[in-house]
Amino acid sequence: MLNVYRQLAVLDQLYQIHDQFVDSLDIACKKFCADCCTCNVTMTTLEAYKIISGLDLDSRKSMIGKLNEQMKKQRFVPEITTNRLADICLSGDDPPEESIDPAWGHCPLLSDDTCPVYDLRPFGCRCMVSKERCADTGVAEIDEFTITVNHVFLQYIEHIDRNGFSGNLSDVMVHTLINESGDSNTPSTTRRTTLIQNSPLSTLMVPPEHREKIEPILAALHAIKA
Repeated sequence: MLNVYRQLAVLDQLYQIHDQFVDSLDIACKKFCADCCTCNVTMTTLEAYKIISGLDLDSRKSMIGKLNEQMKKQRFVPEITTNRLADICLSGDDPPEESIDPAWGHCPLLSDDTCPVYDLRPFGCRCMVSKERCADTGVAEIDEFTITVNHVFLQYIEHIDRNGFSGNLSDVMVHTLINESGDSNTPSTTRRTTLIQNSPLSTLMVPPEHREKIEPILAALHAIKA
């Protein structure tokens, strides 16, 4: 099992490979374009640790205050992880129905439509790359192959954090901040009520029509050094 420092090193390499893929796309996403920055972003505990490790103590305290306020509001709380979804689909069973609405609000970390942790942002933010401005269309326009690529990266990220948890950004961040602070006076019910255990990767969600095109990306992923 990888220790957290080696996990973070692998995560950085995953991000770099995906960044290279995104650089090859014609996308409309620009600085100050925050329409897709909603309170519904999901992430793993490893990604939360990456963000927290880049913050000073004052920034951590400020962040947990914002996140605690967000947790009082409606937000997307996933019932299954990406790898669990892949297993369910492979078995022929139906995944649970989950509701999500961007109208529930913006990401609680946003400040003047900019992200204060942009360089450290989780993959759930990185993979939202739209061909058209979301403000014009109301939704992100992402082609089918890019969605497949995104699913594969989500599966790999969950796999390297397979002993961790996933959930809504606010819930995962608060849980991880509490664990990092060692504050025994803070209620620690977040994990039990809103986070879900990650699963190892057993099958990739790649449709037949995308298997040849995605081979160079898979080769890059297999070449990652832990």
